Order: sequence, then C-alpha cells, then structure tokens
Amino acid sequence: MPYQTFTADKPRTAKTDETFESAADLFRVMSAPVRLKIINCLCDGEKNVSYLLTQVNTTQPNMSQHLNTLYQAGILGKRREGVQIFYRVIDQRIVSICEAVCHEINRKTTSPLGEDSVAT
Repeated sequence: MPYQTFTADKPRTAKTDETFESAADLFRVMSAPVRLKIINCLCDGEKNVSYLLTQVNTTQPNMSQHLNTLYQAGILGKRREGVQIFYRVIDQRIVSICEAVCHEINRKTTSPLGEDSVAT
C-alpha cells in the first residue's frame, strides 16, 4: 500500500510497505555503533582489517563479525591482497545516510538549547 506524506508546499514521493521494510532492514544492520565506526573509517576509501582495528576499539573476532554482517548486507565490498583483506563501502548513499544522522545528533547534543528548545 503506498503512503503519501505532504509538506506545506509540495507532496513527497509516495512510499510503499516494501520501501519501509527495506529501510528498517538497513537501519537494523547499521544499528551497532561498531558498524557505524567501521563505515566512518571507510568513508574515504578502502582499508585493511589491521587499520580498522587501530581505529575501532574492538577485538579482532568482533571486528570480523561486524565486517561480515556489513558485507552480507551488501554495504561493504572486499578484496584479498596476499594475506590482507581490504574493505570498502560499495554504496555511497550509506555514507551519506550515516553522515546525515550523525551530523543531526551532534547538532542536537552540542546546541546549548537544542533546535526545538525555546529560550525564556
């Protein structure tokens, strides 16, 4: 069933139940802070697992599990070079989504009153 949402000046694109299910699946995969940190590390290009371990405070087995989850979800791609495995984000929209959400959270938490607050 399509859903239509409207703004004051124009209608937004209709969304289907399938769209909402896909969005929920994506957010579920990205719901772990470690996974968001991994995506953040890979924003500017591919990195090997050793590098990711220096940037994300977790164990190697835990890192491997999170990388595999992101890979299986189609968010990351990987390639082997000798004994090293390099990961990269294969869909830049994922980076944009993560950056937008993190930016909004930072803006809300660093604003003295928050955007929705009213000074009295």
